[in-house]
Amino acid sequence: MSHVLLEKKEQIAYITMNRPEVLNCFNYCTLLELERVIEDLSIDQNIRIVVITGSGDKAFSAGADLKERRHLGKKEVIRNVKKISSVFEQVANLPQPTIALINGYAFGGGFELALACDFRISVSYATMGLTETSMGIIPGAGGTQRLPRLIGQARAMELILTAKRISAEEAFEYGLVNKVVESKELLESCELFAESIMNNAPIAVQQAKFAIQNGMNTDLKTGIKLEENAYRLTIPTKDRIEALAAFNEKRPPQFIGE
Repeated sequence: MSHVLLEKKEQIAYITMNRPEVLNCFNYCTLLELERVIEDLSIDQNIRIVVITGSGDKAFSAGADLKERRHLGKKEVIRNVKKISSVFEQVANLPQPTIALINGYAFGGGFELALACDFRISVSYATMGLTETSMGIIPGAGGTQRLPRLIGQARAMELILTAKRISAEEAFEYGLVNKVVESKELLESCELFAESIMNNAPIAVQQAKFAIQNGMNTDLKTGIKLEENAYRLTIPTKDRIEALAAFNEKRPPQFIGE
């Protein structure tokens, strides 16, 4: 049975970590499967949104598979840490907007995967956190870098150094999640949010994501140049011409991603 499921529906790709018996923890095989799926989606021009979630109703992902870790040597642990870091970086670099659908526990590497996504929508009963210091390690898949960029250094230091577990509502207050909804509303809320993005021009959406994401990691002057270059790529598109025509004709634009 596959540890990572992929479903494509109306230009949305749904990735599901499929190890509910161990709270969708990542072992090495799961990381390899996720890597292949992400690589395929990165060049799939028919997919406009990528949604990542966990199987069942208990966990998004509780992080690394500690049962596997107990039987690994030092070199294998380093291998696993490098792999999870590189795969999550691939998630972060997907051209499509990404949504983490947090349907339960999201700890350690599981929470780092959510942080690698552009948006996070959480079920109300979810609990999350970077709990690695309580296990004698530190976040190793981008958590120490993405969390402070998202919520600021002081709060990120607090959460990581105390290994604090927070509720979905606390995460919303911290600015960690975009929405908190009840379980029965989770998928619908995600799809409505995805639709609000997909109503806009695909190339413009991807270039806006590129400019924001890369500009955040540089100085303002360089970021402005990145924005200028990203803008230029939208100028020759058919969608830009269509938007102008739709505006003049007082009708919704019909974007084609060209």
